Amino acid sequence: MSSLLTRILEDVRLEYVRLMQESDGLHPYLSAERLCHERLFIEPDTLARIVSEDPTLLAARAGSLVMNKQERENPSVGVIICSNILAASLEGLLTVAVEHDWLEVDEDGALLVDEEEMSQDNQYPISTDYSHSATARSNLTKPGQSQLSAIFNAAEDAFLASLQECSRDAYQKALTLSSDYAVFAPDDLAPLIAENPLLLGLRPDGLIDEDMFDGDPPAGLIISTHLTRMLLHQLLELAVSEGVLSTDEHGHVIVPDSSDTPTLH
Repeated sequence: MSSLLTRILEDVRLEYVRLMQESDGLHPYLSAERLCHERLFIEPDTLARIVSEDPTLLAARAGSLVMNKQERENPSVGVIICSNILAASLEGLLTVAVEHDWLEVDEDGALLVDEEEMSQDNQYPISTDYSHSATARSNLTKPGQSQLSAIFNAAEDAFLASLQECSRDAYQKALTLSSDYAVFAPDDLAPLIAENPLLLGLRPDGLIDEDMFDGDPPAGLIISTHLTRMLLHQLLELAVSEGVLSTDEHGHVIVPDSSDTPTLH
């Protein structure tokens, strides 16, 4: 686990113990749930550091963990990861509650939570905005190319070299190269996120085949799909500038009739 995340979770645990002691153990479940939602939707730059320390977090899926109605249908990568962190932390806090006799368990080890606490359908707002990042803004002003730009530029060079050999099938060449240069492995995605935490704001947006992952893709795959699509569009624009593909009256690239719109599957 990320050392930074470990410190954050320990701070949440200590805060929970303090709150419960001050309230004489009142509402142990709701207090844990509320505290986790207040503290564990981690801001983008910090979350990017956590992911860089522990790329396995990119395997997280939304499942049924996103409680916020506004985010549930199309959650951002940041929300998916934090919802998984939150669920693990909540489980830990409830264990603390049992240890301090604020909650009891039955003979099967199941928590005995007061019906009043469980009957409340709490909707916690998510105030963290994953579309803003001071780190990304700072890195944009640095000289030299970013890690992602280096990948895209290498793909462009390979595409141009391929077109020089044969300008036919430019669309299929772009499809192939955008897949060849796609970044899928969590260990490879993590440095890109650390450099540009705005990637945590990406959402599924219907880009991934619904039959895959039961319509619940891993957080890292959502980023990979967007990057692959961005690279494909960049290569197609390059093909247009090279005169091997055309655009219609709206400026859209004319795709050969035999080619389908790519969907990750």
